[in-house]
Amino acid sequence: MANTIRLDIVTPDRMVYSADVNMVIARATDGDLGILPGHAPLIAGLDIWPLRILKDEGEEMLSLCGGFIEVRPQKVTILASCAELPAEIDTDRAEAAKERAEIRLKDGGDIDFHRAEIALKRAVLRLKVAQAVNKTANIKNP
Repeated sequence: MANTIRLDIVTPDRMVYSADVNMVIARATDGDLGILPGHAPLIAGLDIWPLRILKDEGEEMLSLCGGFIEVRPQKVTILASCAELPAEIDTDRAEAAKERAEIRLKDGGDIDFHRAEIALKRAVLRLKVAQAVNKTANIKNP
């Protein structure tokens, strides 16, 4: 059995990521998944959460806004509504989106609470991924 598994991450706009990896760690709607080569077939819904990718070169993290994961023994395919690599995250924009969502939730009024909660969760996720990658870069390059 090979020690890698193919990972493809696709959004409606583009192929975000495609590479051979050692392990994928994702948060499904009913709990965390750790996927290694040879994993049993599986289909699950994904939560808004960082996707962790382990490779020989180290760990990578992506911002994943939910979707679905299909696992086969030698391939993982993620279909996501949105996904961002850390370098693509605009932290100023994410911070502004977080503040807007918090204000909407606090003020109440005639708003869609579910939509505001999802917007807040996505903004926090993007900031979390950007900060985690910045911390790792600072540790490697003091």
